[in-house]
Amino acid sequence: MKNIYLQLAEYETAANGLVLATVVAASGSTPQKPGSSALFLNGRLIAGTIGGGIVENKVSLYAAKCVEARESALLRFNLDLDTDDPEEAVCGGTLSILVDSDPLRSSQVFREMAESLRASRPGVLVTRVVPWNDSTILISRCWATTECEPHVPGNDDDMIATEVIQMLSDGVRAGYHMLEMTIPGEQHPATVFLEPVFPPQRLIIAGAGHVGRAVARQGRILGFEVTVIDDRHEYANSQNLPDADNIIVRDIGEAMRETPKDSGTYIVIVTRGHSHDAEALRPCIGSEAAYVGMMGSKVKVAKMHEDFILKGWATEEQWERIYTPIGIDIGSQTVEEIAVSIAAQLIIKRGNRQ
Repeated sequence: MKNIYLQLAEYETAANGLVLATVVAASGSTPQKPGSSALFLNGRLIAGTIGGGIVENKVSLYAAKCVEARESALLRFNLDLDTDDPEEAVCGGTLSILVDSDPLRSSQVFREMAESLRASRPGVLVTRVVPWNDSTILISRCWATTECEPHVPGNDDDMIATEVIQMLSDGVRAGYHMLEMTIPGEQHPATVFLEPVFPPQRLIIAGAGHVGRAVARQGRILGFEVTVIDDRHEYANSQNLPDADNIIVRDIGEAMRETPKDSGTYIVIVTRGHSHDAEALRPCIGSEAAYVGMMGSKVKVAKMHEDFILKGWATEEQWERIYTPIGIDIGSQTVEEIAVSIAAQLIIKRGNRQ
């Protein structure tokens, strides 16, 4: 899913009806975790999710009201397992949701975020919430990176800066933090939410055939930046690959050699033949890529394994890092099922790194 904050710019002309809702705290069994966000336009969900169901419906109704009142709020929901009310959720946990009636007030912050992510620089979105009266809160934001320290009026910037550096150093994408801070001269303490935002992880697919196209679709659903590489114009085009962010039409081996491979890179090799698979795989051996998977039968994989070891293209240890045959064994038969099995393996690998 595309970063919800980067989608705000698409709705700037609808500023008066736009509301941003974000899960900022959760305990027990809840449909979404802190950091999950949704956009509402005149009370109608248009992007993202805060869990769906009854809670999301209640927030959408509140969003419609707060547009008229121009008031933001911090809503709390008790998802009580013991309730007898059929209109209540029964997950058994609690949720706190920040509802911002004017998110475009932070447009400049979101632009800074977009610029930073385009340059592959992660950062932390710092959101400061202060009670205004019994029913209303004030929301302010800033974007902080290791190169640009946060500036949140009335707060201890040094403390926040330390948290920001630690969060970015940890590299945990789901590392949502909350701080309570006393403000000199103000009656109520401020609550500061720190949300790490990283550039999208990259899914590189070598092969634009049926499986490559289906994997590209799954990759887009999972929030990857999808790049597909193939040397055939009739396959490597936007009509065949509508879910690809980038399409590279050139020799597969050459393109793979020039493709950056770091800890945010996931590589799926599904070319049309043994020799092309080898060309795509060789530049990946010993790289820092988080995941390298190659499709193939056990016979084909065994032959390639033998060739790579005998020719000195890989050590046994390096070969063991390759996921081949690719995907989780779910009894896949169709192209779509194969793509799902590959997507499942990507989810597992990505989850283990967070």
